[in-house]
Amino acid sequence: MKRLLAFALVPFALAAIVGTLLLYPFGHQQRTGADLGLGQYPVKAEVIAAEAGPCSQGAPVEGEQMCVKLRVLMQDGPLPGRVMEQTMPTDPGTPKFAVGDDIVLSYAGANPESETSYQVVDFQRGGSLMLLAVVFAAAVIVLGRWQGLAALIALGVSLVLLVGFVLPAILAGEDPLLVAVVGSGLIMFVVLYLTHGFSARTSTAVLGTLLSLALIGVLSTVFAGLTALTGLDENTTSLIGVLGTPIDARGLLLAGTVIGALGVLDDVTVTQTSAVWELRKADPGMSWRQLYTSGLRIGRDHVSSAVNTLVLAYAGAALPLLLAYALSGRTFTEVVTTQAVAQEVVRTLVGSIGLVAAVPITTAIAVAVAIREPAGGADTSAASRASQGAAAGAGTTRLTPKRPGRRRPRPETSD
Repeated sequence: MKRLLAFALVPFALAAIVGTLLLYPFGHQQRTGADLGLGQYPVKAEVIAAEAGPCSQGAPVEGEQMCVKLRVLMQDGPLPGRVMEQTMPTDPGTPKFAVGDDIVLSYAGANPESETSYQVVDFQRGGSLMLLAVVFAAAVIVLGRWQGLAALIALGVSLVLLVGFVLPAILAGEDPLLVAVVGSGLIMFVVLYLTHGFSARTSTAVLGTLLSLALIGVLSTVFAGLTALTGLDENTTSLIGVLGTPIDARGLLLAGTVIGALGVLDDVTVTQTSAVWELRKADPGMSWRQLYTSGLRIGRDHVSSAVNTLVLAYAGAALPLLLAYALSGRTFTEVVTTQAVAQEVVRTLVGSIGLVAAVPITTAIAVAVAIREPAGGADTSAASRASQGAAAGAGTTRLTPKRPGRRRPRPETSD
């Protein structure tokens, strides 16, 4: 079975490596914002004064829009240490600023001395995010120890592959779906083996993930065509306009579906494989059918919660969009069939179908492999050993020899 797993997985691993080398944009110069004519550069600053007042100079006029006037100290950019004034309208979409806030300005790159060349766009979040990342890493290591550390390294590898391969390849004009399939395959092999080690159990989870991911890719392509999804939402349209080069918007949508489903698939396949192995270890006398039925029963509970998690995750991400549609007065059918919502529906349902299919696929592979492995010897329970002994020694009688001892002499009798 180990040889069979190797023969099944090695071609796919080689295909992922070769595909990465062929699709990586060697020698392609990635264009920056200045090359694209954006001319926007982030500049860090600190708010040293904030005062509410009329937007115009002079005495306030009744009904005039109010603004907040900020004095900011530049921390970097073309004029570090310089104090600039910024005026922002106090409408519901404007965030609240206070003295001491670390903010980010957008510099147009025209005249560094002019205050109109700068615009407040966001808060600085680097320190807070770094603190959160440290707390997350500490929690994972405390619970998972060495395996948790391996999981963190695998997470870093995933981010490197996404940023270093998937994004540059798509921006260089490669097919987004092909890039996502190759990148997901490479991430899957590296992450699972790095986290869980090289074993038949890990290879089973990899094979189950691979087959389920292929099913998701096929279903995504079919139903994106049947529902006439173009992938041209607001963000994609803006990206194409900025780049000035054609990008397969539908392929970009399908690529997001494949990559988004990979993380949840890993969870399902690894859990199913571990469940089958532990059931086999607990009762080595279980038949193939009993082991498969027990593993499938565990998988039903897991996949039910996983599907709900996937739906809620997509709904939470699209919550502002759903609120906007709720205020539009349109019917539920009209809202669901719009481009922005329909692509999330297709993405959710296709991913859920892949999760459901991953349970029987992975369970069947895991049972076929685990049933042929040694049961664990000393770890078997007394009941299991008894059942094995009864099955092996059916129809025979075990004789226990008497302990050796001195033979008692027979008493003498007289006639």
